Amino acid sequence: MMQRWLVLIACLVCALIVALVGAITLTLVFTYPRLPSLETLTDYKPKIPLRIFTADGVQIGEFGEERRDFVPIEKVPLLMKQAILAAEDERFYSHGGVDYIGVARAALSNLASGHAQSGASTITMQVARNFFLSSEKTFSRKFNEALLSFKIEHSLSKDKILEIYINQIYLGQRAYGFSAAAQAYYGKSLPSLSIAEMAMLAGLPKAPSSYNPIVNPKRAKLRQQYVLRRMRELQMIDEAQFDSAKTEPLTVVRKSESFSVPAEYVAEMARQFAVDKYKDAAYTQGFQIYTTLLANHQTAAYQSARNGILAYDRRHGYRGPEGFIELNNSDSMQRERLDEKLSELPPIPSLFPAIVTRVSNNTIDAYLPSQGTVTVTAKGLQFASRALNNKLAPTQRIRVGAIIRLQQVKEEWQVVQLPDVEVAMVAMDPNDGAIKALVGGFDFNRNKFNHVTQAWRQPGSTFKPFIYSAGIERGFTPATQINDAPLIIDPASIGGQRWEPKNFDGKFMGMMTLRDALTKSKNLVSIRILQSITPNYAQAYISKFGFEAKNHPAYLTMALGAGMVTPLQMAEGYSVFANSGYRVPSYFIDHVTDAKGQVIARTQPVHAGENAERTLDARNAFIMTSIMRDVTRFGTAAKASVLNRNDLAGKTGTTNDTHDAWFAGYTPDLVAVSWVGFDQPKSLGGSETGGAAALPIWIEYIGQVLKDVPERTKSMPDGVIVVPTETSRGLRDEYFYAEFPQTNPELGLDNASTGNTDPIEDEVKDMLF
Repeated sequence: MMQRWLVLIACLVCALIVALVGAITLTLVFTYPRLPSLETLTDYKPKIPLRIFTADGVQIGEFGEERRDFVPIEKVPLLMKQAILAAEDERFYSHGGVDYIGVARAALSNLASGHAQSGASTITMQVARNFFLSSEKTFSRKFNEALLSFKIEHSLSKDKILEIYINQIYLGQRAYGFSAAAQAYYGKSLPSLSIAEMAMLAGLPKAPSSYNPIVNPKRAKLRQQYVLRRMRELQMIDEAQFDSAKTEPLTVVRKSESFSVPAEYVAEMARQFAVDKYKDAAYTQGFQIYTTLLANHQTAAYQSARNGILAYDRRHGYRGPEGFIELNNSDSMQRERLDEKLSELPPIPSLFPAIVTRVSNNTIDAYLPSQGTVTVTAKGLQFASRALNNKLAPTQRIRVGAIIRLQQVKEEWQVVQLPDVEVAMVAMDPNDGAIKALVGGFDFNRNKFNHVTQAWRQPGSTFKPFIYSAGIERGFTPATQINDAPLIIDPASIGGQRWEPKNFDGKFMGMMTLRDALTKSKNLVSIRILQSITPNYAQAYISKFGFEAKNHPAYLTMALGAGMVTPLQMAEGYSVFANSGYRVPSYFIDHVTDAKGQVIARTQPVHAGENAERTLDARNAFIMTSIMRDVTRFGTAAKASVLNRNDLAGKTGTTNDTHDAWFAGYTPDLVAVSWVGFDQPKSLGGSETGGAAALPIWIEYIGQVLKDVPERTKSMPDGVIVVPTETSRGLRDEYFYAEFPQTNPELGLDNASTGNTDPIEDEVKDMLF
């Protein structure tokens, strides 16, 4: 009887096994062919963001959905691979996609605990889930995951599967893949990581948010210790390495979205270029754009522009708090409210938003999210001391609840404010057009309008050199005497308005040389030169420097820079003087590479003296440069003499009512232009000329980037003669065109002559009074 029961049971078991095998077979027959194609794995192309770099390889921007840096498996350090295997799948290289030993161990563990806590997912299964399946915990999903794992193992090598996993897995902090995570958490490349740091990263795939060392350092440390123990048990590291790694301090970098070199405006220009050229692929295909910027030039330009604007702001006084918030008595609730309120304010580097929590006669306490409560002493309150006056209106007074800005200077907190005024700074190589530095505004996050390329402003007296250059081409010389005397201009000459121009200082000096007139920026002399050569001639002439006639109407006001330019146009225009007469367009992208580092696009610039178009006589450029050197030594830009260089030339510019302040200056190898003004034009203040507001920015920049650069001047070109000439500063060698010798060089008096045989002289000499 017992035997019959045993036979029956055996038959039932066999039947069950056959049924189970049949069910599995039928499921495989119907399910396996319907599994997703593995093309996304066999032709793995991870989403790699667009990255922007300086010419010397410093990253200045990154754009894309996912922060990822693809690393081939052969370049992944062995210990990094071992740490991952120890944490996630120690038998990866021996199983076929499903680790049956791991499954059995997980099942026993789950039975013992009474609930599911281990899933036994292999690396191959995780790859299958990340690419093709959801994370829902169902039998059907797990079954399909196993089938896909078999299919993946059949199609790809183990190293390829591990490579995909290492580069694809999400590890927190917007980082996808271990290379991106190494940068996000430690600011290092994979080969630079210590064993402890590798173990920390290897512990993240299980739960990136829970084991994030920035957010949850204690839990992250526990997970790291587990990975290190597994590495030791599996003999991946020895005892000494284990002991050293487990006691290594937990240090992570709280890396912000900003980069070490502040170049957001150029990064945005590069992003726009990439999107125009590559469309949506720009954000996912790993393109790398190398700009022409130099890191030291860009940093110097940014800091100079920033310092110049903050100095301007200090000169014009404190305007009052940015806003106010009502405070309550609960410290914990108050801190949360303060954090929330301050997080709404635009983050400006080094100008921290804070909320005043206490006010006394000569000190205040203010709350900073990063520092807690800090005390500002009387010294730090000097700039805003007027705002402590109780007689002021509540909206202008620093009081409890006031939202202010603080800056730390040598461990001393100071009250500052966000400037209303804007700035532009651009520098380029005049010989090939490469932009070395570009600052489009005070802060990109607050105002993304690029004032270098988009701001059309009046150039003021920085435009005079182009008019003087036209005069020299028509026969004027640096020694030509011109009358600096009052003029009343006929309305027809300036488009229908009566005009009585003045010099900026209100003074008239009578007869003076052309050289001295530009050095001292005399308006009346500039107008007389333009009268002589005619506005129509000048309007056509300025195209030599890249200016379009439509932006510079042919009226006498052109002599004072009444047209419209951008700072970049001014840099390109002054480059013609700097490079001895060649028209060289600017450019900011050197080359573009694909994700593998292969160059796929490169700018082919023109070079002065080689393939660039000559638009200006070299003699003209030489003479104009010699005059503009005087501007930086004795004229409106004499502050530049602090640099102790003899190869600097340039011109200041201030527009009507001081709406714009400019300085454009250069050496034979670098042109730089600085501009200061309000977005909605209004006066900068009566004393805020180009020499006061814009020139200091230029001086600070040039002082930094040319500190160790030898002086270089251009040699005198053929066709220029030198004649000893009496000037306001005594006898000096003066330069003349050989065909325009020095003969009675006076304009502005009866029967005066330019010494030019051109017929235009007879037509216009009556206008020279």
